[in-house]
Amino acid sequence: MRARVLTVVLLLLLAGCAFDGGRDDGPVTLRFQSLAWQEESVTANKELVAQWNATHADVKVEYVQGSWDSVHDQLLTSFEGGEAPDVIHDASDDLADFAYGGYLADLTDLLPARLKSDIPSRSWQTTTFGDGVYGVPFLQEPRVLVANASWLKRSGVRIPTPEHPWTWPEFRRITRRLSGDGKYGVAWPLKEPVSATLNLSLSAGGQLFHQDADGRVTVRFEDGDAVVPRTVHDQVGVDRSASPTTLGSGGSDTLPGFFGGRYAMVPLGFSYRQQIVQQAPKGFDWQVLPAPAGADGTAQGVSPQTLSVAQDSRHQKEAAAFIDFLLRPKNMVRLALGDWMLPTGAQALADPALHTSKDDWATGAALAAHLRPAPAQFVRGYPEWKDKVATPAFQEYYSGAIGLGELRERLENDGNLVLARYQR
Repeated sequence: MRARVLTVVLLLLLAGCAFDGGRDDGPVTLRFQSLAWQEESVTANKELVAQWNATHADVKVEYVQGSWDSVHDQLLTSFEGGEAPDVIHDASDDLADFAYGGYLADLTDLLPARLKSDIPSRSWQTTTFGDGVYGVPFLQEPRVLVANASWLKRSGVRIPTPEHPWTWPEFRRITRRLSGDGKYGVAWPLKEPVSATLNLSLSAGGQLFHQDADGRVTVRFEDGDAVVPRTVHDQVGVDRSASPTTLGSGGSDTLPGFFGGRYAMVPLGFSYRQQIVQQAPKGFDWQVLPAPAGADGTAQGVSPQTLSVAQDSRHQKEAAAFIDFLLRPKNMVRLALGDWMLPTGAQALADPALHTSKDDWATGAALAAHLRPAPAQFVRGYPEWKDKVATPAFQEYYSGAIGLGELRERLENDGNLVLARYQR
């Protein structure tokens, strides 16, 4: 009988240790799920984790590899199953449902003053929901025009700069001028058209989502929202200055045609420069140009990459301390260089390595001050709205299957039905 009692006590003690994640006097273990995928970025993240572990005997970090392709559903499953990582790498436009759903910790009182003051308020807006801050925005990228520099020089067109960009009408005229003989002035890779369209539309005053005093969000497709979609639509279907075959392609899919001289320009995220450097034929002359400007100049929406802490984490303070370590200025520069993106932190952004003419880092850095929170940042139900309503509607409009009026009707009518379910 005594042996049985001792066995039960031992089992209970072991179960308690398993639930507790380790003895109270032992080291804390944090699970850090990273979405880094480029070789340089994965290396930088793993080296920083190793550096932390080498200098923190009481708090160890376990690196967990995640994937951008499945992160939303994977996180939702892990949250509901009580198995979420302590430190979560994601993007700000994916946080709203998790923040309002109570899955993420409010970082307001967990982050040091240094980190809070180093990142500008416009970036913090991307991770603020209600009265709480649910992520630290740390990497961002503008959408730019990657151009065949030799082609543009031969054509004699005006080369835009961050100080003097093309307007949207000028951009359309120039792509017409560059087209002909089976070649196109631009190739739009719009396999996922929603974020590109909405974020670029900020330059023309587009907002699409509107929030009333009670916090309810509705979709209104107004004049500013139509500038960018109409430009793309007319380049493809009216001017024949944009390739119709790339509309269903991802950015990487357009690079062979770009290198082969079929497209003069491709609108891409700033980080695509890494692929271009690796894949461009020897002697291929390319350059980065700012995206066209509208009524609001070169304003552009972004959804920064973020680091959050799970609400269920038993070690929130330690997780926040690890985030602070990862985002020290010199470390933030390492992460930015590894991902070929721009840091949000002012000290990191000022680093000379991000202002060189090599690979046009300076052009991207000059656009950083014009980046704004993406229109969808605060919208609950955005993932469903994007997948079920906006993506098919924009794809059909760009292909010429529907007109601007039907695009507006579907985004507003069908879209508001979806959003209403999240605001009851």
